[in-house]
Amino acid sequence: MARIKQLSKHLINQIAAGEVIERPASVVKELVENSIDAGSTKVSIEINNDCRDIRVADNGSGIHPDDIMLAFSKHATSKISSDEDLFDIHTMGFRGEALASIISISKLTCTTRTAEFDAGTKVKCENSEVKSTQTGCAIGTIMEIKDLFYNLPARLKFLKSSNTEFSYIQELVQSIALAHPHCALELKKNGKTVLKTSGQNNLLQTIKEVYSADVTQNLKEVLKTDPLSGLKISGYVSTPDYTRSSKKSYHIYINSRTVKCPIFQKSIDTAYKSLIANGKYPLVVLNLEIPPSDVDVNVHPTKKEVRYKNTNQIFNFIYTSIQAGLTNYVEQAQPEPQTVSNVVDFIQPKLESSGDVIFDKEDDTIYISDKEMEKLETHIVEQPRMFAPVEKEVEPEENIIGQYKNTYILIEKEDGLEIVDQHIAEERYIYEKLMSEKDIVSQMLFVSDVINVSSSEAELIKENIDKFEKFGYGIEFMKDNELIFRKVPQMIAKVNPKDILADILKNIDGNLDRLEEKILITTSCKASVKAGQKLSTWQMQEIIKRWRKTKMPYTCPHGRTISKVLPHKEIASFFQRNA
Repeated sequence: MARIKQLSKHLINQIAAGEVIERPASVVKELVENSIDAGSTKVSIEINNDCRDIRVADNGSGIHPDDIMLAFSKHATSKISSDEDLFDIHTMGFRGEALASIISISKLTCTTRTAEFDAGTKVKCENSEVKSTQTGCAIGTIMEIKDLFYNLPARLKFLKSSNTEFSYIQELVQSIALAHPHCALELKKNGKTVLKTSGQNNLLQTIKEVYSADVTQNLKEVLKTDPLSGLKISGYVSTPDYTRSSKKSYHIYINSRTVKCPIFQKSIDTAYKSLIANGKYPLVVLNLEIPPSDVDVNVHPTKKEVRYKNTNQIFNFIYTSIQAGLTNYVEQAQPEPQTVSNVVDFIQPKLESSGDVIFDKEDDTIYISDKEMEKLETHIVEQPRMFAPVEKEVEPEENIIGQYKNTYILIEKEDGLEIVDQHIAEERYIYEKLMSEKDIVSQMLFVSDVINVSSSEAELIKENIDKFEKFGYGIEFMKDNELIFRKVPQMIAKVNPKDILADILKNIDGNLDRLEEKILITTSCKASVKAGQKLSTWQMQEIIKRWRKTKMPYTCPHGRTISKVLPHKEIASFFQRNA
């Protein structure tokens, strides 16, 4: 083996550049995002010489002459300055790697000027050497790249044809235009304008400019805000009768950043599951705003992959927002939306051995490969449903203030403050739902622990095994006093079967009277949201909405009071105020 030696700075930069600059589209991405971060309202992109010559010009703030040399050094940026800033990113770029990577694999000329100076600065970079001179120019920045990958012939060999590489650039610029409708973008190839947007800060107008006027006639607006979680989603989705042949029509953004987000995509797929044919996809332009502190964009140098907290909440928020946008296309009785927890339950046994699925228990983050995501398709949606356009009356929303102790939902009423126990309210709804269902959907358990029971308990279960099966339980005895669960009701598939059986036996307590009811009570209790569980505003709305429709809304199946209203007069009196 050869002796260890230190690599040259130039070689280090070339190796690092391979992570950031994969192809010409990568250069365009980094430069245009820098332009947007600089506050530009106009950006021009010109592509020539088989995509190896790239020119990006903007009217942004420009680069200060004292910073210009530093701008092309590695790990130099104006966008962050401390560890804390990494968890509160508000800009497209922040790593300080792009320009240093670009100059290591191309010949670059930068012309820039800020508003406070009459003259600009011109910088020429070749072989990572940087030289600057003064020059006259307009406010803003012009980046000119020549002979991209000139010193990396191996990389050139692996590039696609000129047309293919330009198609990547075109898709990228389209995506950026849709994410930033306030910025006028123009894309030229060999002097011919291919794409031009007006920058009117009107997303619908930008969609029209990127696609066509006909497309906008088939779009529904999606707009929803959850003040409690800080989530906001905005944009447009196409009606089910307007589809496209690939997921390239999915333009999804987190904080206006184009990202690869399997959960985002899956929430879209689930919302449209029974609305469109297999192999067809809606046109989607959606931006999800998340508090920057709740999302990590520092996963990969390309910044396309993100990690975020509360995956389950995000899935539900996107799913229900799209469903609301498609109000006239959903069935009158809305099915209960599936949550990411269903996905977690299904893949949990694989986590130790599979590289396709990664689940971070600490921050509730799931990373799923495309291959594995396809396998999960049938487990995210309960059953195929037939949809047809209907006129649906929108129910008034409850004026929910929030949660107390993550256990009680607080609702402002005209005559006072209503306090609802979230667990037993949902328990009442699920209990009545199970009572009315003829066939309870079960889920097979591929792995189940052996459960030891007493002789009397074993006899009781054997004699009444048909009643257990009636409500979705499949029990098999291995020995006289040893059994396993082959299946359980789908809604409690994530609960340990041992805990389920223990609670059922506890409720029975040797008394077989109303056995079926006791099984149902246990099932509904286990399937309900728990006390101490933090909920989004939407989740609270759904719990209250379903509970209001129950036949017995006053008590849970156990007999506990579900809600209490504190009269306004009583509250006012306590503070010595007139009601």
